[in-house]
Amino acid sequence: MQPGDDPGDPEQVARSICLRALTGAPKTRRQLADLLGSRGVPDDAAERVLDRFTEVGLIDDAAFARAWVTSRQSGRGLARRALKAELRAKGVDGEVAEEALGQVEDQDEWDAARRLVARRVPGLRRVDRATAERRLVGMLARRGYGGGLAGWVVREALDADRGGGDPSDEITEGGVGLDAYLP
Repeated sequence: MQPGDDPGDPEQVARSICLRALTGAPKTRRQLADLLGSRGVPDDAAERVLDRFTEVGLIDDAAFARAWVTSRQSGRGLARRALKAELRAKGVDGEVAEEALGQVEDQDEWDAARRLVARRVPGLRRVDRATAERRLVGMLARRGYGGGLAGWVVREALDADRGGGDPSDEITEGGVGLDAYLP
């Protein structure tokens, strides 16, 4: 704390809250504004602090969105639709979100969907095909994939797993090889 700063000074309180919040993980401007509002920081003091943090680069919604999309798409296999909803919930502007989502190619979504399905197929071998399809399509839908892509990827994987695929994909121990679906 600087000499002359009053511990009750709203801007000092706002700076301290923001710095603590940003220590753990990056945050969007709206997340920080909501946090300051919930802590009773006056709106004018919050705006000044948030403007200053944005000016010096401590708050950068575009960088946050790009990192979020990269992390969640590769780590959780989320489709653009789900990523867009998450960014909107975090307060990222629509244009900024669209720019960040532009880094996800169509092929990235197909590959991620195939990886997700390939991981789940072995655990669904004991259920009938219709149940397996329903569960796999539902799993993809919860991650933001459209019905067309989900249905195609699921049928493709189940055909390969349950004998409708290329016999050369068969592995004698442990079931069917889904290596064709993995990068």
